[in-house]
Amino acid sequence: MTTRTTSESSAATPLFDLQSLVVSVRRRRRFWCAMALLGLLAGAAVAVLMPPPPSAVTKVLVAHAEDQPNDMGTLIRTDVAVLETTRIAGKALQSLNSSEDAADFMRDYRGTGLTNNLLQIDVTGDSDAEAVARAEALADAFVADHERRMRETATAEAKALLDQRDRMRDELAEVNKEIGDRSPETESDPKESASIETLYARRAELDSRIADFDQRAAEARTGTPKVIAGTQIVDAPRAVQHSLPKAAATNAAIGLVLGLVLGLALAAVRTVVADRPVLRRDIAANLGASVIAELPHRSSRWWRRRRTRVARERLTTSLARTVRGSAEPVSLLELGCARHTSVLALDVARALMAQGPVVVIDGLPGPQLAKRRPKPGDPTVVSGEPAAAESPQERRLGVGSVAPGTAWTDLQYLGTQTVLVVRAGHGSAAWLHTVARQLADQHIPVIGVVLIDPDPRDRTDGTLWDGLGTALRGHNERLARQNGGGTSHAVQAVGERRLRTERLPSLAARVPDSDQEAR
Repeated sequence: MTTRTTSESSAATPLFDLQSLVVSVRRRRRFWCAMALLGLLAGAAVAVLMPPPPSAVTKVLVAHAEDQPNDMGTLIRTDVAVLETTRIAGKALQSLNSSEDAADFMRDYRGTGLTNNLLQIDVTGDSDAEAVARAEALADAFVADHERRMRETATAEAKALLDQRDRMRDELAEVNKEIGDRSPETESDPKESASIETLYARRAELDSRIADFDQRAAEARTGTPKVIAGTQIVDAPRAVQHSLPKAAATNAAIGLVLGLVLGLALAAVRTVVADRPVLRRDIAANLGASVIAELPHRSSRWWRRRRTRVARERLTTSLARTVRGSAEPVSLLELGCARHTSVLALDVARALMAQGPVVVIDGLPGPQLAKRRPKPGDPTVVSGEPAAAESPQERRLGVGSVAPGTAWTDLQYLGTQTVLVVRAGHGSAAWLHTVARQLADQHIPVIGVVLIDPDPRDRTDGTLWDGLGTALRGHNERLARQNGGGTSHAVQAVGERRLRTERLPSLAARVPDSDQEAR
């Protein structure tokens, strides 16, 4: 039955809790807001400390003999690749009378194809004048190289056509000679007559092809001037003006977005890795006790201070009523909120002093209670060995900690029942399981959990309807009423401890025995 229940609970637990992740990331808003602010400042600092170098821009209209309306930019990309070659860079440096290496110069400029026939050249330099001169030299070198390549291409094409025409003329001369060698007497022979007709047809075909080659060669030569005239600088080289405020604003906005994204990503990763519950249902499930009250961590806004004060007074009254109605000593054990727990313990002790003397047993590792300055009317605070010397007639209220490094065997001297005061998101799920297991081993039932700094948008239920603390509290109250008239305190304590012993195995069955199982 235990195995089946465990498997069913494991199957019901989602692998990835989006609500818990969102709440945890939102609670880390200081971290990712700081990352966003850091990115904004870094972007603005980069714009101020590392301004862009002086640059110039020019645009060249490039005409191609193979221009087609459906071209997808292949020709202009070829022109960009030709521009970014050592030949063009070397010619530009030669016109500038510069001894700079062409490969180094190529890193200072780039070409961009704006349309199928428009090329933009961006150049940087040590000054605006140098950048403009470099842009002009590059544009002139590219235009001259393009014209030379187009002219050479047209010349080579025309030469090939004329060579083919000359071969056709030689063949035509042979055909004409063969026709002239035929005597008129042979025309009456049918076979000779057919041969002559074939020669005449061949001569007509050669004449047509020779005329076609002449026309194509003329068109090739005629198209070159159009291409050369169409390739020109349409936007004279000019220096690019950089606005420092605009650059700073742009870089700051980019840095803000990148920092925010990085901060959210890191917060999400840290949330998943740390596995620290922040929702009521998760904290209650991991501790095996219900959340009985909540208290904000801080109230910096003035309109929330009264609400926080009212919540603290209500919590103090509730805890005082619980301690007053309990037959056994009660302790407050903190996890991540020692200051709140010490203040809460003093408030509860002051409320209890109306019915008799109260002693607060300090088991906190820090100086929250040990080094406090007592005020008139405050309860007595003792720690360590002096607690054993106090009168048994005085009501005791223990204050301790269940943080890592706790001496678990000493918790039973603070109180045989406890109220856990836990700060949301402080302890990992594995450590909450450890606290529940150690308290079960010490036979210390948990009355409930007081949640410090809860998420204001948390709507989950932190009540365990079948929780051990709720069952024990109800049975303890009934047992106290039954044994109130004439039964000794020793018999009552024995009955309560036996009842706790009978109910503790159910909690031990729900709490894993290792951190690996807890995770």
